[in-house]
Amino acid sequence: MKIFILLLTIFSVAFSDQYVFLVNKFNKEIDFEAKIISKIATSSLKEKIKLFIPNISEQEKEIYSQYCNLTKDCESANFIYDNKGVFKDKCEKYNKLFFTNNYRRLIADNRYYGAFFWSKSRPNIVFIKQRLEGNSVQLSKEYLKYIEDINE
Repeated sequence: MKIFILLLTIFSVAFSDQYVFLVNKFNKEIDFEAKIISKIATSSLKEKIKLFIPNISEQEKEIYSQYCNLTKDCESANFIYDNKGVFKDKCEKYNKLFFTNNYRRLIADNRYYGAFFWSKSRPNIVFIKQRLEGNSVQLSKEYLKYIEDINE
């Protein structure tokens, strides 16, 4: 019996790192998202990014800060990424670039000029042509294929 328990313990310890994959996968997803958002913001602004994410978690803050400067409020930011749909009217009075992670929110709210979201386990990027023009955003050539012309 002691040998069985010992073998079970050794087996459990040997394969315990497989259960950590859930956290690592989440970090990889946030890291991928942070890279994409940073590239989009850089392409959109052509200046140093000062990113504001409403209700950002500590884990997200740690990852996003590797790619751009994070701010604590809308006022000091030049790019706002609303990834939780919670910002409502907090930042409305500021003339900033608003980006979201929800396609429906993008279509429904004219403040957002683009979205990065997951659909069928694939990343998608969408920009709305009229809103790009309204915000005087000139994207680099690599993003031209993601621009949609939606009649508003």
